[in-house]
Amino acid sequence: MSSALRIVRLANFVTPSSGGLRTALVALGKGYRAAGHEPVLIVPGDLESDRLTEQGRVITLPGPELPGTGGYRVLAGRRRLREVLETLAPDRLEVSDRTTLRWTGEWARRNRIPSVMVSHETADGVLRTWGLPEAVAARTADRLNRRTAWAYSRIVCTTEWAEREFVRIGAQNVVRAPLGVDLHRCRPGRRSTVLRAKHAAGAQVLLLLCSRLSVEKRPGMALDALAELRERGVRAALVVAGEGPLRGALTRRARTERLPAVFLGHVADRETVSDLQAAADLCLAPGPAETFGLSALEALACGTPVVASASSALPEVIGDAGAAALDTAEAFADAVQELLARPEDDRRAAARARAELFDWNRSVSAFLAAHDASQVREPARGTGVAA
Repeated sequence: MSSALRIVRLANFVTPSSGGLRTALVALGKGYRAAGHEPVLIVPGDLESDRLTEQGRVITLPGPELPGTGGYRVLAGRRRLREVLETLAPDRLEVSDRTTLRWTGEWARRNRIPSVMVSHETADGVLRTWGLPEAVAARTADRLNRRTAWAYSRIVCTTEWAEREFVRIGAQNVVRAPLGVDLHRCRPGRRSTVLRAKHAAGAQVLLLLCSRLSVEKRPGMALDALAELRERGVRAALVVAGEGPLRGALTRRARTERLPAVFLGHVADRETVSDLQAAADLCLAPGPAETFGLSALEALACGTPVVASASSALPEVIGDAGAAALDTAEAFADAVQELLARPEDDRRAAARARAELFDWNRSVSAFLAAHDASQVREPARGTGVAA
């Protein structure tokens, strides 16, 4: 039996209103604990704190807020972070930020600590969404990825799609570890016709967007698709659950164009989010740089098919339980109508069946394998690792 390891995890761009990254951090931390290891998460915040949680020890260090990001902060104080790392003396280092924290991989290398960088987004994909030409984005990403692959012992990618940019540069230390979904919280039985009727407000089709409202997520495509569907005579309505710097502009646009879109802001309660995902007829995932798409997977687990950007990794995740669309309003509207043409019971059953292929226990095992860390004890069977 192997001994317990202290796995210190670093993450930027995590706030109380964060979506997929925060969910993954919690689920993996709980899974590491269940397997008998000692996870310690370090994240930025406004004040320093140190507390014990269900996902293990969580240390918050003061970090500046990035303008225009809707509250995202970064661990900018290298000296303080280095002091904390040296005090913790990790057995393994896991980093969920490939930009401002890349120096920690070099720190781990100097201290002979095995390290892992988790690729939660593609570098060239994010650069493209911020307006860089494709060729420039690819060259810039290649330079960044070469340095990243050198700095860390291993690079963890959650999908084959995310792995491609590292394969392109010939990186030899890339491993695959998919994320998972809470199949108990996210289940078709949550579907409520009353909740659906409330949000549809007389519309025939209820669409849902669960996303951070920021440039790289392309939330405006949901409004584009809604407008196109309405133009075609489809009585559709949209509910948006999420917060971000684009919310004001999106809200004004919906009001100006008289689009039936309701913006709920950040929905903190995960049970409420699952109820929304189950009540919707279809969920939209327009982000072109998504490397996995936890929100989309949660929707599938609730029995709700997904229309996703064909430019992202989501077609690999959703399989035939959804539809992939080019990044145009017309293509998204076509995909919506294609899915709606399938019998409702069939499309919802296919969505749930696809989600059941993803399990947090399996994900935790894959991440531990990336750390060369065995399970000290087995998690209880049948319980899973709830996020």
